[in-house]
Formats: sequence, C-alpha cells, structure tokens
Amino acid sequence: MKQFPKSLQQKLQQREEQNALRQLPIPNNLIDFASNDYIGFAKNETIFHETHQLLLDKNIKVNGATGSRLLSGNHELYNETEDYIAQFHYAESALIFNSGYDANIGFFSAVPQRKDIILYDELCHASIRDGIQMSHAKSYKFAHNDVEDLEKLITKFQLTTDNRQPTIVYIATESVFSMDGDSPNMEELTKLSEKYNAYLVVDEAHALGVFGEQGEGLVQSLGLQDKVFARIVTFGKGLGCHGAAVLGSQNLKSYLVNFARSFVYTTGLSPHSVATILQSYKQLKKEKEALEKLKSNIIFFNQEKMRLGLKPIFVYSKSAIQCAIIPGNEKVKNIASQIQQKDFDVRPILSPTVPEGQERLRFCLHSYNSEKEISEVLHLLSTFVF
Repeated sequence: MKQFPKSLQQKLQQREEQNALRQLPIPNNLIDFASNDYIGFAKNETIFHETHQLLLDKNIKVNGATGSRLLSGNHELYNETEDYIAQFHYAESALIFNSGYDANIGFFSAVPQRKDIILYDELCHASIRDGIQMSHAKSYKFAHNDVEDLEKLITKFQLTTDNRQPTIVYIATESVFSMDGDSPNMEELTKLSEKYNAYLVVDEAHALGVFGEQGEGLVQSLGLQDKVFARIVTFGKGLGCHGAAVLGSQNLKSYLVNFARSFVYTTGLSPHSVATILQSYKQLKKEKEALEKLKSNIIFFNQEKMRLGLKPIFVYSKSAIQCAIIPGNEKVKNIASQIQQKDFDVRPILSPTVPEGQERLRFCLHSYNSEKEISEVLHLLSTFVF
C-alpha cells in the first residue's frame, strides 16, 4: 500500500495531541441523551410497517433510484411526497435533497450571485458555511442572534451597484442552533428582512418535530412562513429518517432543479427512503402525545438544572438541545466518560467543532426520556462539575 502523506499524518497527530481526534463510536445500550431522534421516529414501528405497506400497495419493488432525478431517478413517490411536504408546511413548493448537507450547499452555492451579499449568523452550521464558501457572492458574519449587528451590516453593504440596482442581500440563520440549542428572534428577523427587502433563509433542521402543534417547526408555528424566502427542513433529526427539503416558491424550486449542483449531479434517494419520509410526515399528525411529552421534558430539564444550581453553566435554550459549557477537551471528555459509566449516553463536543474554551456536554432530549432519567443525569453532572 502506498505510504500515507506525511503532511496528513502530521494533521492527525496534531489532533491527537489536542485530545480532539475524532473516532467512530461503538453502538451502545446506554440511556439516550445523545441522538437527534427527538420524538422516537427512528424506532417507530408504525412508520416502519406503513412504509413497507406503501411500497407493496404501489407495487414498487426497486432497491435504488437508478440515476439522478433529471435522468431516471425521479420515481413516482417523489412528486407525491414533495406535494405533501409543501402542503404540510404551507409552502408553494418543496424540493427533496439527499441530505441536509446537500440541501444547504446546493442552495447557498447556487442562489446568491456574484454581486449579492450573504450575511450569516456566526454560529451557522458547517453545511451553510461550506455552501457560502462555494458561492460567488460576498459573505460576512454577524454576531450570534444579534439583530442590531445584522442591521448595521445590511446598511453598510446594501449599496447600489454600477447599474444603480440595489444589492441583493441574503440573511442566513437557523431556527435552532445545533451546538447551543438557542433560537433567534424570528419576528425581529422577518421585520428586518422586510424593511431592507432582504431574503431571509432559515435552516429548521433541529426545529422540525420539536416546535409547533404538529412539529412543523419554529417559523411556521409563529405564522411567519410567508415572510421567509426559503426554509431548509432536515429529516434526519425529528423525523428519524434521512434527506431534506428546501421550501419556497415554485420559481425557487425550478431554479434549484436547474442550478443546484448537489441536486443535479447525484443519484436520487431510493423509493424506500422517500416512502419513509412521506410516512414520517403523516405520522407527525398522529403524534400529539410524543410532541407534548417532548415539550414537557424540555420544561422539566430546565427546572431541574435550576434546582441543582446548574443553570449558570448552561446555554439558554428552550429546545431539545441543552448544552453545559465545560472548557477544555480533556476535562469535558473525562466528565462525559464518567456519566457514560453510569449508563447515560451524553456526548462531549470538542474544539475545533466549537471554539476553544467553549467545549461542552450536549444533552439531547427526547419524548421517551423519563423525568427520573433527566433528574439522575443532571444530578450526576452536578457531582462531577462542582
């Protein structure tokens, strides 16, 4: 075998020295405070069986899409599922991508043009930042959830071009941030985008299945869907399956079909994958109990961290993501290991995934976590950090 390049070996060694080397974890049977399966859909047997039955009813006995959607891969379930998703989210259209990463790099690399400006929250997900990096537009970050800082940037960069046309500004943010679990003030952001005629784009990956009466996400639960240019919904979290969709106008869908390279140049999802997405959406309408239990667990978790004096180390959050800041890769890994030894699956988030000094324990809450489990894991945390 050809020798591994020395420069790459040095990078791996540097990660090891920083106690930050990533490795694939071994599956475990610990109490789940780590997965994004917020309402248990990944293990939902009803979805599993109804997906299989749907394929039988439609006599679909194909394992793969066979090609890109623009060639042979646009099987009949795609149109049905996209129509259902669009209706569910009160959107003109929905376009399914193979993953949330594909949706974000497809959108941000294709939609903003060379003379446009992208203003993005400094804590936006790597997939958004990668898509922006692939774009020809200029981009600038604004302070996390800081509407005033964003407005300063808009007024600074929304100048006229040589042909006297206003500069197009895109604002990129998330409704729930994956590493903090907090949310922006969506009402203020929509007002700001309207004031300056900017195009607001919201990644709802960690809001779908969590916010709203039917788990429809934060934007829609606030009735702001018509004020947002595009929403990106991801199915690998609350829906427990795989894939993502960009919600927006019919014109946006047509544009992405023509210019989003992560859509155009990839094999489509299999019929089974798309059927699972459709059945998961249909199940959302039946899962009132799971949605309410998740909301109840989020409230209880916040009450317990106050009772135990843990509130100062946690990032403010009313979502299913709760993060305790414990600076230092070695320290946060040690505490995570001690909690795992007590049968709770809580994962450390290390630098460089988060900035140095912002290392943390990330608790993901679920509808299937009991109040007893929440109390116990937070009690363990308090004994290890105090």
